Amino acid sequence: MGLNKKSVDDINVNGKKVLVRCDFNVPLKEGKITDENRLVAALPTIKKLVADGGKIILCSHLGKPKGEPKPELSLAPVAVRLSELLGQEVKFVPSPVVVDDSVKAAVDAMKDGEIVLLENTRYRAEETKNGEAFSKDLASLADVFVNDAFGTAHRAHCSNVGVTQFIDTCAVGYLMQKEIDFLGNAVETPVRPFVAILGGAKVADKLNVISNLLEKCDTLIIGGGMAYTFQKAKGLEVGTSLVDDTKIDYCKEMMEKAEKLGKKLLLPIDTTIAKEFPTPIDAEIEVTSVDADAIPADMMGLDIGPKTAEMYADAVKSAKTVVWNGPMGVFENPILAKGTIAVARALAETDATTIIGGGDSAAAVNQLGFGDKMSHISTGGGASLEFLEGKELPGVAAANDK
Repeated sequence: MGLNKKSVDDINVNGKKVLVRCDFNVPLKEGKITDENRLVAALPTIKKLVADGGKIILCSHLGKPKGEPKPELSLAPVAVRLSELLGQEVKFVPSPVVVDDSVKAAVDAMKDGEIVLLENTRYRAEETKNGEAFSKDLASLADVFVNDAFGTAHRAHCSNVGVTQFIDTCAVGYLMQKEIDFLGNAVETPVRPFVAILGGAKVADKLNVISNLLEKCDTLIIGGGMAYTFQKAKGLEVGTSLVDDTKIDYCKEMMEKAEKLGKKLLLPIDTTIAKEFPTPIDAEIEVTSVDADAIPADMMGLDIGPKTAEMYADAVKSAKTVVWNGPMGVFENPILAKGTIAVARALAETDATTIIGGGDSAAAVNQLGFGDKMSHISTGGGASLEFLEGKELPGVAAANDK
């Protein structure tokens, strides 16, 4: 499914004011950015628009200020770091209401090739409700709109969807294009064998993804906390492991669906278990590994076991396309990261197209040092999940068709 949308290559921005919705929702610790992947991912689009002589007005949300100014969620540190990364000033034009007369004056004074950054769009209560007043405020600043924020593409907000009703030319940026090319092609026209790996804690988060991917992939691998609901559905003892009892029938249905479609559905054959969940999450913890059908009643599974890790790595070796969303265990704990590491290593060593679906799996791959070995790491967890479900993303749909 190629992207039949206008991109930054299809528009002329010379001398024009260009509002660019980026995803600068970066983690902050005491005012310092602890992971700047999303900033780096935005650079190609910004540089292209600067080179083309546009006046670049950047906007983004950060965290959840819930419609009021929260100084700890200001985008000020982003402007500082972006200036360093771009090698040119990114002028921060703060306003508690994001757009006011002082902001308009600053934008009117811009010269071609200059860049300003607006304050956190979620300082305005309308943002997440897609309220018209804020959409109009944002649109009043610009002649052209470029959406490069894949991380919020699954939400219809003022700064990515509402604003497109009031600006004639709306295009997508390079990051958005890359995300959709990789995720879209993987799911719609994959080079086979196509292996999908799903992990993470909850089956509920992945219901539609499991169902949709079973139709598209050749092998579906299940790990992480959600595997125990499948194990219980098979009639196995899962001890005190995380289980969603309301989804047992669903898991049975999915196993039947896999069989009916002739797809391989792989579940853990052994499990790393402990007495309780580690607190703090990286605490030293005593673990043992047992076969998946032998979890004691008072123990909980916290990672796939070594035999499973080997089986999953083997399944990846023959693949030509691999999509991975969700870790295999509590990867934040070094002792419980082994399953996730094994899968990440298998992906790093294959020649297949490897696509990591954002969120925890992206964090895991980056933290474990395998990031540069993947074909594509998505910048949006929720957005990539909805994409894998086969949903249309409002932030993408809102851009002009070619």
